[in-house]
Amino acid sequence: MITGKYPSLRLRRSRKNEWSRRLIEENTLSPSDFILPVFIIEGKNKKQKIKSMPDVYRYTINYLGKIVDKAIKDGIPMIALFPHTESKRKDTLGSEALNDDNLVCRAIQFIKKKYKNEIGIMCDVALDPYTSHGHDGLIESGYVLNDETIDILIKQSLLQAQMGCDVIAPSDMMDGRIGKIRKSLDDNGFEMTQILSYAVKYASSFYGPFRDAVGSKGLLKGDKKNYQMDFKNADEALREMSLDIKEGADMVMVKPGMPYLDIIRLVKDNFKIPVLAYQVSGEYSLLSNSIKKKLIDKNSILESLIAFKRAGANAIISYYADRLDKILK
Repeated sequence: MITGKYPSLRLRRSRKNEWSRRLIEENTLSPSDFILPVFIIEGKNKKQKIKSMPDVYRYTINYLGKIVDKAIKDGIPMIALFPHTESKRKDTLGSEALNDDNLVCRAIQFIKKKYKNEIGIMCDVALDPYTSHGHDGLIESGYVLNDETIDILIKQSLLQAQMGCDVIAPSDMMDGRIGKIRKSLDDNGFEMTQILSYAVKYASSFYGPFRDAVGSKGLLKGDKKNYQMDFKNADEALREMSLDIKEGADMVMVKPGMPYLDIIRLVKDNFKIPVLAYQVSGEYSLLSNSIKKKLIDKNSILESLIAFKRAGANAIISYYADRLDKILK
């Protein structure tokens, strides 16, 4: 028998039993904490595998009923739509973004007609799925133009709202676009349409599989460092957040997620506003491939998701959201 002096307070006492651990746990997850990203493609009755993202697919619009049915049954409050735009529909101006018969517009109408307000719809506002150069805006001499891009983003946002989108999500990182979009929505009778600003979006190497999923892989000319944030900066994130909140953002996003937990906490501590995290495609693929190779345990998924909540995120966009029944169990 081991003898000696031990502290009267033993923190391990509360960890001994599973019921006790549950009783004092500080962070929990439920389906209400998630947004499900959905990639859509042209055609009918297609479920197309994405090679760079294990167990993630592109779907034709008529296939969306199955996806949304399950999301509603699982208790997920919102889905996010991302289009895979055909090459023939892309140009330097991203003109397809303003086509009222584009993939996103038709998908919104399909979901709203069938489900009304049973589930929310979030739509990305940016031009990169539609441009032949892969950038989020208009380019001149290799530089993405700010104000000229915003003029198009305003029209894209208004079009999505007219189709029935519930949450407009500008992910472009142009300065001043939140205020301009908010004014346009309000002036046109869409005062209740929410704006989720990708207020802190870093120029990251973790976006590769997503670009494959939306069909922009290999198109990008140069990089996005002249408009997306430098990953070496943290104070700048607070300045970005402050501006977008003043301009009318209802919610804000930090993207990517896991490498930027410190930024999520920094934002949450400084601004009492709903903060979302995006567990981006690169994070997802690294985890999933490592699990498939048995390098790490599948419980690492739950561990990674809890990390976002612990850092202060109100909700998480994750490609695991369609498997929560298994993950949370």
